[in-house]
Amino acid sequence: MIGLTHYLTVAAILFTLGVLGIFLNRRNIILMLMAIELILLAVNINLVAFSAYLGDLTGQVFAMFVLTVAAAEAAIGLAILVIFFRRRGSIAVDDVNRMRG
Repeated sequence: MIGLTHYLTVAAILFTLGVLGIFLNRRNIILMLMAIELILLAVNINLVAFSAYLGDLTGQVFAMFVLTVAAAEAAIGLAILVIFFRRRGSIAVDDVNRMRG
């Protein structure tokens, strides 16, 4: 049977991959956004796993709020990315410091 430790192990692996994705890849903003989504997914797995383990629905409600924030972050991040690409012609993270106004 799959227990709490299995869920926590999967969440820890996803969280580690997300953090490594942010720190190792500083050139592509799309991959950085995907790494942030991995971190938020790991948090959701922890919230739902502890909620099921404790028999309380509070963690699942918080997971829904995190999903809402993640969807808003993805939408706003991609909108900024499209505007940035239209102005500069590339999506390199190094070019972000040149964006003014």
